[in-house]
Amino acid sequence: MNHNSTRNTNLVLVALGANLPSSVGAPGDSLKFALNKVLNLPQVVPVSISRFWQTPAVPSGSGPDYVNAAMAFHCPLPPDELLTHLHGIEAELGRTRDGGRWQARGIDLDLIAVGDMVLPDAAGQDEWRSLPPAEQPLRAPDRLILPHPRLQDRGFVLVPLAEVAPDWMHPRLRLTVAQMLAALPPGALRGMVPASS
Repeated sequence: MNHNSTRNTNLVLVALGANLPSSVGAPGDSLKFALNKVLNLPQVVPVSISRFWQTPAVPSGSGPDYVNAAMAFHCPLPPDELLTHLHGIEAELGRTRDGGRWQARGIDLDLIAVGDMVLPDAAGQDEWRSLPPAEQPLRAPDRLILPHPRLQDRGFVLVPLAEVAPDWMHPRLRLTVAQMLAALPPGALRGMVPASS
């Protein structure tokens, strides 16, 4: 698969991560299972899948390293329907969504973007994207925000995403994935290495 056609259109970007075992095994096994499930969703046309990356837990020592990846595909399904499918795959792997935010987990599937779509609207996306760091762990939106409001801050999302859709452009920031990755502060990618399996 290549990323020659990763301009926005109806391109869907999904980030995957895990650092605990799930019902199918180790984190890498969980990502492989989830990728296969997503590729078999209705009307999904694959574009590209990144390598698996090993990423230290934050803060340091707070848990096992994560395995992260990203995928790009074309799909005409509405974003809410796609999100429901992703949550279904998480549930199949034993994830429950009643724990705290940003905790260790057996699987996490984040809908990062769907083409140029901005949800719920420009002001709403801007508000969640601009949330002060101290509030980010405390507040969760009650609806789907697209693009994902933390996308531009997270090396563990941008590194694999740059392998599958470097030219995708954030519709509010007007920056490509490659540009957002280059703009991360020094040390943001410390400890990230391609996973061994």
